[in-house]
Amino acid sequence: MKSVALIMLAFGVAAAGCARDPKDQAFVTKASQGGMAEVQLGQLAATKGVAADVKAFGQRMVSDHTKASDELKAAATAAGATVPSELSSDQRDTLAKLDKEAGQDFDNAYAKAMVKDHKEDIELFREEVSSGQNAGLKAYAQKTLPTLEEHLRMAQALKANP
Repeated sequence: MKSVALIMLAFGVAAAGCARDPKDQAFVTKASQGGMAEVQLGQLAATKGVAADVKAFGQRMVSDHTKASDELKAAATAAGATVPSELSSDQRDTLAKLDKEAGQDFDNAYAKAMVKDHKEDIELFREEVSSGQNAGLKAYAQKTLPTLEEHLRMAQALKANP
């Protein structure tokens, strides 16, 4: 049986439950890029934000998403998934747009972007929990989901308090 698995791997055929499943790989790609974006946007908020709660939220995004990204990399590596090293073009555009904002306009735009991003993240993670093929990636998604939901509540509070 072990030799069959080795032959499968030699010919590029993934073992059962491996992240070479297109949906699991898509999850790793989107989650990884999302985490990188949250870190970079958080760094921007920590320096450009004017409201103390925006600055604190930005720093929290850096801390939480750095930790989550490290955990995702470990789960993805164990699953045989490829982890991207660059943001998507949409994420680069968002970063550039926010970098041009200043003052209260920055705070408002950042809060709006964080609500949107976290809603999308929660949907992505819920989908992985319900239909992912790799047990390690599903466990990571399940573990991380409550933190993302907390981030959404925090981002909505920022948006409610301009």
